[in-house]
Amino acid sequence: MGMMARMRNLAPWFIISVGVLFVLFMVLSDAKITQIFRQNRQVIGSVDGKEITYQEFAKRVEFERNNLEKQGRKITEQQMPAFRQQVWDAMVNEILIENKIKEYGIEVSDQEVVDALLGPNPPQFVQQYFLDSNGVFNREMYDMALRDPKNKDAVLQLEEMVRRNIIQQKLTDYLFSAVQVSENEIKDKFAKENITMSAEYAAFPFSRVPDSSIKFTEEFARKYYENHKSDYSREEMRKIEYVLFELKPSKSDTSDVINNLAAIIKKMKDENADFKTYAQIYTDENHPYSLDTLAITKIEPEVQDLIIKAKDGDIIGPILTSRGVVVYHLVKKIKTKEPSVRASHILVRSSGKGAADMAAKKEAYDIYKQLKNGADFAKTAREKSADPGSASRGGDLGWFGKGQMVKEFEKACFNGRVGKVLKPIKTRFGYHIIKVTGKLNKEFVVEKIVNEIKPSATTQDRIYQKANDFSYLAKKNDFKKEADLMKYKIVKSTSFRKGSMVPGLGESHSIVDFAFANDVGTVSDVFKVSKGYVVFRVAEILPEGIRPYEEVKASVKAAAIRQLKLAKTMEIAKQAREKIGTSGNLTLAKQVWKEAKVGKIGNIKLGVSIPTIGRDFAFSEYCYYGKKNEVSEPIKGNRGAYLIKVTQRTPFDKNAYDIQRTSIYEDLMRKKQREFLNEWLKTIKEEATIKDYRYKFYR
Repeated sequence: MGMMARMRNLAPWFIISVGVLFVLFMVLSDAKITQIFRQNRQVIGSVDGKEITYQEFAKRVEFERNNLEKQGRKITEQQMPAFRQQVWDAMVNEILIENKIKEYGIEVSDQEVVDALLGPNPPQFVQQYFLDSNGVFNREMYDMALRDPKNKDAVLQLEEMVRRNIIQQKLTDYLFSAVQVSENEIKDKFAKENITMSAEYAAFPFSRVPDSSIKFTEEFARKYYENHKSDYSREEMRKIEYVLFELKPSKSDTSDVINNLAAIIKKMKDENADFKTYAQIYTDENHPYSLDTLAITKIEPEVQDLIIKAKDGDIIGPILTSRGVVVYHLVKKIKTKEPSVRASHILVRSSGKGAADMAAKKEAYDIYKQLKNGADFAKTAREKSADPGSASRGGDLGWFGKGQMVKEFEKACFNGRVGKVLKPIKTRFGYHIIKVTGKLNKEFVVEKIVNEIKPSATTQDRIYQKANDFSYLAKKNDFKKEADLMKYKIVKSTSFRKGSMVPGLGESHSIVDFAFANDVGTVSDVFKVSKGYVVFRVAEILPEGIRPYEEVKASVKAAAIRQLKLAKTMEIAKQAREKIGTSGNLTLAKQVWKEAKVGKIGNIKLGVSIPTIGRDFAFSEYCYYGKKNEVSEPIKGNRGAYLIKVTQRTPFDKNAYDIQRTSIYEDLMRKKQREFLNEWLKTIKEEATIKDYRYKFYR
């Protein structure tokens, strides 16, 4: 009875967790659930005419979510949109599969269920609940449990599980009957895993072919486009225009966090309490308590000066930083062998050598002279530095350690004297006039409290109401006029397809579904996105078809030029092959074309990336099939042409093949079955009429 009780508790989990491959086949008899909600039914979608109600969908989402939580996997609110999509996909697939089972005439009789339960070998998933202490199936315990009247409900549930399992098996047997693995496929996989080759080669990369050596014309590009139109096809797509109402904390939210932390620190000091105790309670979940030894470079810039001046035992903060409000407790300062330095600089960019470099050098020395004559460094940096990031801070680069700057710059800073303006030094970026502003050979043992600043409920409501007001007015009047009137920025997305992310807004199935369900000009309600709230209108509908030449002209040109250059490398390789002749000396290829690359490679395997070559199947395929110790004819690869001389190839080991054959066959069969199942599901989905109105319910 204990085993049957355990089965009753675990059965719902089993139904949705029995296996990734067949999970879609397991829930096939819940069609009557919608009868519970015959009144006030809210249809959220349909599959080939079978409606899915909001209530049914919400109940399924909650059921699946609870089951995951029982397994220790919590679904956060941020993950809910993606999770709902997974549940929706599963429900759609279940309905489609149920329809196909009926279409194929797959049925399971009561006698088949009885035979499976009472036969000599009950299903493995049933046996696992009746194992003895040695892990062996206890038939006597199993038979007693089935006969016990108290287990009637559990046995009925078990019968249903077995029925579904048999249906699953019959369906997969039906689907996979055409899946075959040939002997050649097994041998090819064995070869890929076991046979290695070595080769000498001459490579002729098309990237080294100058534009001047090919004859590219507009006519050729158009001809290429006509011959490769399928490469430029597109699905039906949409564009939207949107106004984003970012969910940002208000000044009040920030001051509330600062004031709250200040009150906590005051209370801690009044009670003479241990900082660690308060930190463990009041720091955010994303920033758990820890005792750390930090270099100054690892401390927030807003805190650095204060912690350098602080004494052991001081509490610094609360201080507003880029990652939230922080409070530091400086336990102690310790000496370190890895010093840090702080510096400011003024950059004069140089384009390289020659006259332009001389001009840049002169400009740098002119600035240096001005600074030596008393010019203010920060003011000069703001006006003249070509490094915009540091220029806005008066040239300040902050604290940094060794290995964080380019070698020449680092050497000058660590050798320079604090407060002195150094003569210009050159790096790959140009000329730098440097002023070292600090040096430090200490690290800080600290503990801290971090509170991120998040929009309060009041702030969220206010931002949502602004978005809602705009949506109302944009629908009533005009989207652009209302946005202009309220000085809201309109962003136009690039095109996106069904099932994809919305450019600029991220993943939002609801927005995509709305865009595909409505006409150009339709204004949306308020939708929630990761950055806040958004109101949009459908800006453009791009029908399915071939993208026009003018739209893809740039990519066509690049592809056409690549084709011409590949053809050129084949010509060069042919000339090199004639030069090499029967000598087999591949180094002669460089006499024909100095850009040729000659080398040797060992341990080559079929279909595997090759050092110095990359993943180029044409190269590895020739090494497998080509004649040994002969220079090949030109071979066209992904990156250019090759001449190859195979110098070694592992012989085919029949004994090893016979040993591995069965496992290779099973691996290939499983892979083919998965691929077939995925393709079958994709096909029946494409053939089905699926209507999805979830965007009306989830925004």
